[in-house]
Amino acid sequence: MPGTNLTRDVPLLPGRSALLVIDVQNFCCHASGGMFAGCTPAARETRFGYYERQLQTVAVPNMQRAIAACRARGVEVIYTTIEALTADGRDQSLDYKISGILVPKGSWEARVIAEIAPAADEIFLPKTASSVFNATNVEYVLRNLGVERLAIMGVVTDQCVESAVRDACDRGFLVTLVTDACATLSQERHDASLRAIKGYCRQVATAALVAELSGKGG
Repeated sequence: MPGTNLTRDVPLLPGRSALLVIDVQNFCCHASGGMFAGCTPAARETRFGYYERQLQTVAVPNMQRAIAACRARGVEVIYTTIEALTADGRDQSLDYKISGILVPKGSWEARVIAEIAPAADEIFLPKTASSVFNATNVEYVLRNLGVERLAIMGVVTDQCVESAVRDACDRGFLVTLVTDACATLSQERHDASLRAIKGYCRQVATAALVAELSGKGG
């Protein structure tokens, strides 16, 4: 019978798991990033104040903890950021073009922020649409690595992160969303996204994930 003895509530295991970090890059996670360009201080506070504080005080510190725990246990860490294959972005998705998102090939804005920069031999995949599964060969890479269980974190919760969770689930990966290592423009949007994708993934906080990886989980 479908669903019998099947569950998403499974731990990350070295050799069978990876951590996917979504769009934590200078463009949208650094104070000088292009996402904030042209905003007056008042407009920036109104539109991005919550998001920037959440990144600085909660999400990025939790990302650092989760990444360190995965590295210590041999769980593969993979990064993706928005980055065009061209200088003018002509290769990007129609949605990105309509939205005015342009992160040129090789630009500073395409780099992962320094606080969680990839280690020398970690995998980085540039993407040109919201879902990393639609815009890169990440599924091929994960299959080659033998990955069955995938933890996901990054920005923004209700857009590129949510797209990755849904698409990973539909492709047969067991997905864990690290809830407090994600951020979006408001708490309401974050909470609504978590509710919307609850059926696609296991949802855990960073502390629980770190304890699980250290063998101290319940």
